[in-house]
Amino acid sequence: MPGSNSSPRAETLRLPDEPLGLTVHSLPVPQEVLAGDAQRTARGRVRMLAVLLVCAAPVIASYFTYYVIRPEGRRHHGELVDPQRPLPAVTATALDGQAVPLPSLKGQWLLVSVAGGACDAACEQHLFIQRQLREGLGKDKERVDWVWLVSDAQPVRESLRPALSQATVLRVDAAQLAQWLAPAPGRELSEHLYLVDPMGNWMMRFPAVTQPPTAGGAQPAPGVLTGIDTAAAAKTKRDIERVLRASASWDLPGRQP
Repeated sequence: MPGSNSSPRAETLRLPDEPLGLTVHSLPVPQEVLAGDAQRTARGRVRMLAVLLVCAAPVIASYFTYYVIRPEGRRHHGELVDPQRPLPAVTATALDGQAVPLPSLKGQWLLVSVAGGACDAACEQHLFIQRQLREGLGKDKERVDWVWLVSDAQPVRESLRPALSQATVLRVDAAQLAQWLAPAPGRELSEHLYLVDPMGNWMMRFPAVTQPPTAGGAQPAPGVLTGIDTAAAAKTKRDIERVLRASASWDLPGRQP
């Protein structure tokens, strides 16, 4: 009505008086916080292990294929080394006198022979076979270095050095060398070829590739190559090829950092 002090709009805007409601949140229980942290830590560790397994899977698969499955039931000629022996922390000496840590050879497959600096006929034969085995690998030869470890203080003949242009020749103390490589029972260290994987592990020892001594035990003159056991050399090459095929998924040509 006109003149009235109240209006419907004022009645509508008037709010009822009510107590103010408050919500109280409880504090976290320390045991529950610790349990949550432990669960998150465990999940993080599981994820880290999963990543490591994914990274290592190609290497594990290649070794499993070669050592366990052995496709087509073929037997290897070389003797597998178990457990594998890593390159020792030994400093060798190159022919020019430069110090070379043996672990620096990692990153390549290594085909290794051992002999004194005088290098008799058997030594020359091993060096020749090493070169031929590497060349026979074709495109995969860049994945393999051939290494001659000189086990004494005798100088290497100048006439032999041109043939070693593609070889790695290092002088290593014989006692230190014997703590890493080992011959088969009844054999000498210099009678074998040794295979080292790119991770620096000695993993295979090949039987002697020299022909048996001639009747009467006559020794050839120095510098004269004896007959090569071509069958043994062929089996050695076949083993190396199998190892390279098995590792092709993770080993690249050239020394890897």
